[in-house]
Amino acid sequence: MNTNAAMFKSGTYFHAAQRVNRSLTAHVEKRALLWMAERAPRWISSDKLTVLGLTAQIGAGVCYALARFDERWLLAVVLCLALNWLGDSLDGTLARVRRQQRPRYGFYVDHIVDIFGAVALMTGLGASGFLHWQTAMAMLVAFMLLSGESYLATYTLGCFELSQGFFGPTEIRILLVAGNLALLRSPYSTLFGHSFLLFDVGGAIAAVSMFATAIIVAMRHTAELYRQEPLP
Repeated sequence: MNTNAAMFKSGTYFHAAQRVNRSLTAHVEKRALLWMAERAPRWISSDKLTVLGLTAQIGAGVCYALARFDERWLLAVVLCLALNWLGDSLDGTLARVRRQQRPRYGFYVDHIVDIFGAVALMTGLGASGFLHWQTAMAMLVAFMLLSGESYLATYTLGCFELSQGFFGPTEIRILLVAGNLALLRSPYSTLFGHSFLLFDVGGAIAAVSMFATAIIVAMRHTAELYRQEPLP
């Protein structure tokens, strides 16, 4: 579609939500993606980039699992995360630059891919031995909760927030890369005089942060919708 609205068979319209990204890397990332999209060869399509992003995220999960037996697989995880960023971030930009937007298809595929990719990544992390399964599952549940809130807000408020505060998907990938490099030195961290798995500490912080963010954002959006639709 070349417009922001796609017609349903019933004759009604689907309006693409406003995209909001306030993350630390948003400005630089947008310029880089536009530069790449304008120069991408014609054989590269947004669908192929979406497949690349999903395949790379599944690959990252597999490499995490293999890192249980050889830590050098953590370097392969870094490569997979880079490819995941390329596919996941560039597909939509390429479609917009080429005026090939498909609002409903793009929104659905983009986010169902994110869900399957997150399951693969967290499963791989849980199998890696660098953190406990409970921590990996807590992160996955928190991610699903935050994602669900985001999708509901997109539908009801017409605004799709790509980031929460200064953190978005790119910042999370950067933190994972930094964590992988730290794991190559030692999988443990000392906190309050006790030794813990480094990714257990980071994962617990991430899970709590996502849970707290989901609750705060849900309260804010509920209040906003109540103001827009007060009782008579």
